[in-house]
Amino acid sequence: MEVSGKVVSGPGGKPDVNQPMCPSRLVLEHVTSRWGVLVLAALMERSYRFSELRRRIGGVSEKMLAQTLQTLERDGFVHRDAKPVIPPRVDYSLSDLGVEAARQVWELARWSERQVAAVDDARARYDEARRESATGSSQ
Repeated sequence: MEVSGKVVSGPGGKPDVNQPMCPSRLVLEHVTSRWGVLVLAALMERSYRFSELRRRIGGVSEKMLAQTLQTLERDGFVHRDAKPVIPPRVDYSLSDLGVEAARQVWELARWSERQVAAVDDARARYDEARRESATGSSQ
C-alpha cells in the first residue's frame, strides 16, 4: 500500500513496521515508550485512579502521565471511566486490546530486569575496549 507515494505495507498489503510510513510504527512507539510500558504494566494489576497511578509509576510527571493515558486511550488500550459523583472520580483500566499489549510489554520489562547485570558487564567490556583502543592509537 502507498500513502502519498510512500510505502506503508509489505507484500500482500499487510502492515510492515520496517516501512517508514507504516502506521504500526506509531502503535509500537506508544506501547513501548518509557511511560507507555509502565502504565500498561501497572494497569495489568488493577484499575487505578490518576493519583494512585502516578504514585505507582515513580518519577512520572502529572503532564506526562496525562498525555500517556490520553494517547493509550485514543489507541484503544486504556479505558477511562468517569463517574458522575462529587468529587469527580475517574478510573483507568485496560481494554481487551490493552491487556494483550500489556502482556507483551510486561514480558519485555521483566526480561530487562533479569538482564541488568549482563548489560552492565557488556557495557564495562565495551568501555574498557574503547579506552584501550583510544590509548593505543594516541601513542
